[in-house]
Amino acid sequence: MTAYFKDILGGAWSLAVGLSITLRYFFKPVVTKQYPYEVLPIPPRYRGHIDLVYDEKTGSDRCIVCGACQKACPSGCIALAGEKPEGAKQKKLTTYELDFTKCSLCGLCVEACPTDALAFSKDYNLAGFNAEEYRFDLVKRLKERP
Repeated sequence: MTAYFKDILGGAWSLAVGLSITLRYFFKPVVTKQYPYEVLPIPPRYRGHIDLVYDEKTGSDRCIVCGACQKACPSGCIALAGEKPEGAKQKKLTTYELDFTKCSLCGLCVEACPTDALAFSKDYNLAGFNAEEYRFDLVKRLKERP
């Protein structure tokens, strides 16, 4: 019989401790951000998907179509192609496609690029209904950028 009352007192004590913690936090200021209405600042070291870097000297991207990023990518999410214009010294990038559904954001492509033509974007709020929305044409994105 004493074990029965001991269990009841133990449960009541446990309930009182839990309620006291709840009551204490009830009167503290709220630290939760209401996301769609309050946006947190993005940290400077945030790594989103990759983007091509704009070169102001040439007026286009810095890519020399060497394929080092494509070879370094363990996920196989990068596809690029280029062509050598008549009379030019080096290839010109024509397509650079990133399949973000496969990307693991490891950063090996950015490290492997000899001309620093790749950088991480600051896009963090990516949402879509199908996989096609996560296949990026980076040459097109670079041209559309203000």
